[in-house]
Amino acid sequence: MMNLMHWRLVLAVADAGNITHAAAQVGMTQSGASQAIAQLEDMLGAPLFTRERRQTVPTALGLRVVDEARAMLGALERIQALTQAARGTARGTLRLASFPMVFSTILPPVLRRFRQLHPAIDVVSLEASDDEVETLLAAGTVDVGVVLNAAPGRHVCPLGEDEWTAVLPAAHPLARAGNAIDFADLAAQPFVLATGGCSVHAQSLAQDAGITIPDVRATVRDWASAFALVREGLGVTLVPALTLPDNRRGLRVLRLAAPQYRSFGLAASQHAAESAPVQALFEMLQPRPVSGVASRSSHPSRAG
Repeated sequence: MMNLMHWRLVLAVADAGNITHAAAQVGMTQSGASQAIAQLEDMLGAPLFTRERRQTVPTALGLRVVDEARAMLGALERIQALTQAARGTARGTLRLASFPMVFSTILPPVLRRFRQLHPAIDVVSLEASDDEVETLLAAGTVDVGVVLNAAPGRHVCPLGEDEWTAVLPAAHPLARAGNAIDFADLAAQPFVLATGGCSVHAQSLAQDAGITIPDVRATVRDWASAFALVREGLGVTLVPALTLPDNRRGLRVLRLAAPQYRSFGLAASQHAAESAPVQALFEMLQPRPVSGVASRSSHPSRAG
């Protein structure tokens, strides 16, 4: 007999392209998932998936079945949302993806408050790069994700913004030039490129501004690694203010003369936008902005 678990598994396999990963998402063993797919195909009388280049991909019929299954489960979620709203409660699971820095700074108070308001909703968090978050949202693998610099017109729930700041060795000649530095002057120095696992970083900002960074001495993903290299005099760097360490000994933090910012927002997958957990989260965030997020009125510390 076909049940909802079968259809959730079908979507998970289609999205993951791998039965092992899909099984983990729906709480099944790999062998159990393979058996369930085989049983479903037997009941339907046609194969839904085929194996190509180490991936499990839908057949032509499978693609149509996946679309119908997604619509069916979406309709079921909307029905559940209606009944839960009528009872004044929200239940279910909220799958959230974000990049590491936001998980460590912005999201903790948001998730703590959400748990207090909606204890019956389980939050499953997934760490990913900003590009990966967009991919997960498009595939419906997660319900909501933190996105960077949302395009105008895109529906997102704002979380705040963060200012890009220059970090130099405390003894660097430009560290004593004032409280702000031109991006072009910073980029001309030996540079430590810190990415934080995101596609928006000093190099991409420089390209957008028509500036080159000719002497990149090191490229690191971890912000702490960048600060350690700057302390040792390997170069200068440009980082978001929210990543600045509490201990800034040996470092000089400066604003850019022409400040640049990055904004954060929560976007919902089109497959889950109407679900009760997503609606509950967005309703919680709408009344007021999240506290503790750097804004254009807050400056990074000038202490070196």
